[in-house]
Amino acid sequence: MLYQRITQLPSRSFFLFGVRGVGKSSWARDILPDALQIDLLDEALFHDLLATPSLFRDLASGVASGEWVIIDEVQRIPSLLNEVHRLIEGRGLRFALLGSSARKLKTAGTNLLAGRASRKAMYPLVPQELGADFKLDDVLRHGSIPLVWAAEDRREVLESYTQLYLREEIRAQAAVRNLPGFVRFLPVAALLHGQTLNINGIARDSGVARTTVSGYLDVLEDTLLTWRLPAYEAKLRVRERRRPKLYWVDPGLVRAAKRQFGPVSMEERGALFEGWILGLLRAHAEEQPVFDDIHYWAPVESKTEVDFLLTRDNEHLAIETKSANRYNTGLLKGLRAVKDLPGLVRRVLVYDGERAFRTEDGIEVWTVARFLQALQTDSLWP
Repeated sequence: MLYQRITQLPSRSFFLFGVRGVGKSSWARDILPDALQIDLLDEALFHDLLATPSLFRDLASGVASGEWVIIDEVQRIPSLLNEVHRLIEGRGLRFALLGSSARKLKTAGTNLLAGRASRKAMYPLVPQELGADFKLDDVLRHGSIPLVWAAEDRREVLESYTQLYLREEIRAQAAVRNLPGFVRFLPVAALLHGQTLNINGIARDSGVARTTVSGYLDVLEDTLLTWRLPAYEAKLRVRERRRPKLYWVDPGLVRAAKRQFGPVSMEERGALFEGWILGLLRAHAEEQPVFDDIHYWAPVESKTEVDFLLTRDNEHLAIETKSANRYNTGLLKGLRAVKDLPGLVRRVLVYDGERAFRTEDGIEVWTVARFLQALQTDSLWP
């Protein structure tokens, strides 16, 4: 089952990050069929290069200037980036550097090529890629990571994915010292999908120290499973600063971490829908100017909030998401509260209903199909 990805090939060397099974390697092989491919999951090659890094130059000796080299799972040998740097500078080679974790590459002393390679991310399959196969209920239940989506038994693959993550990303990289504590932490973090982070509460529920929780959250983000969405700060005063919200990259993964595999319950649906919309915004922002920055909006003096506040060229676009399939004016509370924000050019409610329209006070109510159309045609902004 092959889908045309929206990811575009850069003209120069680049890093491409994404969780395991998201399709980085398949995409790279498809778009660069003539490139030299170096797969660091090949254990024999991995150990040879680890022992003799100069072997890498020999492998690339037949590649002409301007041609491509693909290095898969580049984070396994960060020191190879020194050789990559030399080959970019000395011979004009171009590199597609694929990784399922940025953790090792962020360590002190790692050569990140000093701007000679751009950074991109690949996300789970979006509706534009799935085409006629897209079904919202299926995506919210199982997610859309290609490894899972293509499986005959999606539940079985999701159940094993957490163990694969713990084995390949956590244990293999020695990312945490207390693996049992991290195992307890994962379902707690999954329960917080779409919620503001309370470090003390997570520490209590996971049975680990507060500082340990902070480190675990960094691990989740470095291994690309989660993002932390900051609150918008209109004025940089300490009293206005809010905790970030935590979002997982894929609905199926957040449910797997909680060991929930059946049909999506009403209690789950709202957070899963909200996180999925954020994932779409981020995925499309990789290829088009969807936003320069993104936050959630929650003023100190009010108990209401708006899910996403996009900023571009000093203008703002407010998006509220609701999984309800029927419209009622109560869904507009946050968007009405944000109306006086300086620079606000559009307010949009995305809901799971069938009717799109504009309210008397200028709020645009969009169906999922209308929102997807705006993303695909780069018309999200007025």
